[in-house]
Amino acid sequence: MPHSNRCQARAALYLWIGIVIAIAGSSRLSGQTSPPPTERQEVTDTFFGQSVTDPYRWLENWQDPKVAQWLKAQNDYTRSTLANIPGREKFLARVKALDTASTKVRNAEVWGGKTFYLKAEAGADNVKLYVQDPVGSKERLLMDPELLTKDSVHYSIDYFQPSLDGTLVAYGVSPGGSELSVIHILETATGKRLPDAIDRARFGSVAWLPGNKSFLYNRLQKPTPDMPKTAFEQRSRMYIHELGQDPDHDRFVFGYGYSAKVNIDDNDLSFVIYSPASPYLFGLVVHGTQREATVYYVPFDQLKSSPIEWKKLFDVDAAVVSFDAYKDDIYMVTHKNNPRYEVTRTSLKKPDVAHATVAVPASEVVIQEADVAKDGIYIRDLDGGIGRMRRLSFDGRIEPISAGEGQSVSEISVTSTEAGAMVHIVSWTTSPRWLRYDAQRRTASDTGIQPPLPIDTSAYEAVEVKAKSADGTLIPLSIIRAKSMRLDGNRPTHLIGYGAYGISFDAYFDPVWLAWLERGGAIAIAHVRGGGEYGEEWYRAGYKLTKQHTIDDFIASAQYLIANKYTNPHRLSGEGTSAGGILIGGAITQRSDLFVGALIRVGCSNALRMEFTPNGPPNIAEFGTVTDPDGFKGLYAMDAYQHVKPGTAYPGVLLTAGINDPRVDPSQPAKMAARLQASTSSGKPVLLRVDYDAGHGMGSTRAQHDLEFADEMSLLLWQDGDTEFQPER
Repeated sequence: MPHSNRCQARAALYLWIGIVIAIAGSSRLSGQTSPPPTERQEVTDTFFGQSVTDPYRWLENWQDPKVAQWLKAQNDYTRSTLANIPGREKFLARVKALDTASTKVRNAEVWGGKTFYLKAEAGADNVKLYVQDPVGSKERLLMDPELLTKDSVHYSIDYFQPSLDGTLVAYGVSPGGSELSVIHILETATGKRLPDAIDRARFGSVAWLPGNKSFLYNRLQKPTPDMPKTAFEQRSRMYIHELGQDPDHDRFVFGYGYSAKVNIDDNDLSFVIYSPASPYLFGLVVHGTQREATVYYVPFDQLKSSPIEWKKLFDVDAAVVSFDAYKDDIYMVTHKNNPRYEVTRTSLKKPDVAHATVAVPASEVVIQEADVAKDGIYIRDLDGGIGRMRRLSFDGRIEPISAGEGQSVSEISVTSTEAGAMVHIVSWTTSPRWLRYDAQRRTASDTGIQPPLPIDTSAYEAVEVKAKSADGTLIPLSIIRAKSMRLDGNRPTHLIGYGAYGISFDAYFDPVWLAWLERGGAIAIAHVRGGGEYGEEWYRAGYKLTKQHTIDDFIASAQYLIANKYTNPHRLSGEGTSAGGILIGGAITQRSDLFVGALIRVGCSNALRMEFTPNGPPNIAEFGTVTDPDGFKGLYAMDAYQHVKPGTAYPGVLLTAGINDPRVDPSQPAKMAARLQASTSSGKPVLLRVDYDAGHGMGSTRAQHDLEFADEMSLLLWQDGDTEFQPER
């Protein structure tokens, strides 16, 4: 889930002028000048002696015809309002020009001497699966999901996994951004698709076995008419699929209900991990969104046994967040003894995780991953917000690897059957590249699979500063701006934040940002607590009962931008996506005076009701549950919907929803929109944008992303007074 926040009020005169302009602007729109009315149907719950009233609970049933009609009316009003912003079409044209000039590449992997990757070429609307056979040769298209578009519903590739020798590829594809993946298989040499098709494979986690005849995979349970919506992701299982066989007869090997010796709850996800570098199989139990996992193991040759006698290797108390294996050794990334993580090693012949040898000691950097390649273990670190890389040889030597001056390592892709690594490098102001690190020569060279953006960005820079939060903690703040930008306190500035799951907001460059920066503005990224920028302590400081720190940090970042003359409250906007809905929702309900506009993108806005949505139960580990006193206390405090107050001058707000969203239910932004519309006194617009061919954003096309960005930024430019974006009288 990603992100935003703002600050302190200006003079009453400026506030009055801002309100007058907003009211005048909204009244100038042609057609419908106010959002559709929303009926109140109050429902009151009592939690541990505290009553909580929910006036729009009925909107949770968004598949009900009455709610569906309301959603459509809201979206129609939003589209009409956005269409009346004069500069929007020109801005959209610029966004398209910038974005279609760029090539996007992700998930590059090398298997069997072949490089596989997902790529959207310049001008292409969706990512397609490509291969270089062999490495470095001319690329060849393997799978184009655009050929599946039907009845205005697009399809996207969710994931792929080549076989060990690269001759076959399993991939998951789904319609309309739903992530409801169906696994298919194709031949690498010919691109021919095999007849196999496995549905209910949202998480997939395909692991090919030797011989290319079978693979392990995760499958969700088959829905029944009486199944509650919260069972959507529950009780998943791992199976073995033999090519050409009926998947409904695949053998169950691990997961919910496998045996009394394997303890797996309803909300746990189950995976089986196989690597040709190790003679063992690993049964991984992921407890919802909790980072610490439970792991079982068996020798690989026991896979044919029935039942398989899985043995527990470690539980959540080992604080292991990732692991990989080489021969008889397992390497674990753990925060058991240090919040910035260390890599430990123990032998699987006689494992002793509690007393494992420290292979890579903890230091000032945050260890984010440690993955086994044929020649060693590649480690990605976060060093003051910059991604670094090291290599641990199997004999224990550690050496740093340079990614180039000013570059940040965002991803390392290794394969246990191949030496070296594919390395994705990024920065805030230059287009990303994929490098190939040669372990023998100790050099990294550009693969060329992602050509640079053909636009000069040398006029822009990223400034790294720190803002002081309410409790004195210094919060890293990355500010992207033109080098020539005047700090006159009047620049349109957009602040983004996230702060959840221990996910760090690493550097990246999006060419469409230039459409905003070219108008003299700045984009700022607040690295708030709840993220992973400084390890486990930073994460836990913005988690459950400490979630207010996440919001405080965002507000402090907004105040920094105002105090240091980047902007003022009438030109400052904020953004939060997914779990970042908590951040931006808290910011505008606690400090509405700091922001002129806000984006709540597929955001969690009603935390008290999150666990009752399809993706809610797995997220209890992150946010808590209303069935527990402390859980309720934390959830109520972070619930922006419950803190919207009537008669408050809220900023202009655009909330987005994807009707196929499997992560944040569309009812979350819908209810927040209804309550803000009924409560705001500012006269500024509160708009609900619904995409009926999208989900959480994964799987959306380039055209969808461009249109959404243009809609969002046009609304913000209107609100912050840009003369080209003011609707006519």
